[in-house]
Amino acid sequence: MPLLSPAVLPILLLIGSNLFMTFAWYGHLKYPSAPLWIAVMASWGIALVEYWMAVPANRIGYGTYTAAELKAMQEVISITVFVGFAVLYLREPLTLNHFLGFALIGVGAFFIFNGPFK
Repeated sequence: MPLLSPAVLPILLLIGSNLFMTFAWYGHLKYPSAPLWIAVMASWGIALVEYWMAVPANRIGYGTYTAAELKAMQEVISITVFVGFAVLYLREPLTLNHFLGFALIGVGAFFIFNGPFK
């Protein structure tokens, strides 16, 4: 089954883990009047689910991908998820500076996978 292959499953798990982690880290910002301890505990509970996806993603993917490639994938997925989250959930505008900064991270990931010094 192609979706369960060591090349694809880590990517799917990293997408899932980043969805949870983004909500864990930033979801509480929509509720500034909630007590901090509640935000921390809720975030911790959400992050626990994230770990149950991120750790297997890296364990399954390592060997098919290097650790640097897994990290680069995670960063690109994280930025992609965050952009959607910021715009759709937090209703924050993204500026050209944001896109340029995120694009530079993407360029870095490109070089990790396809750099001239491999």
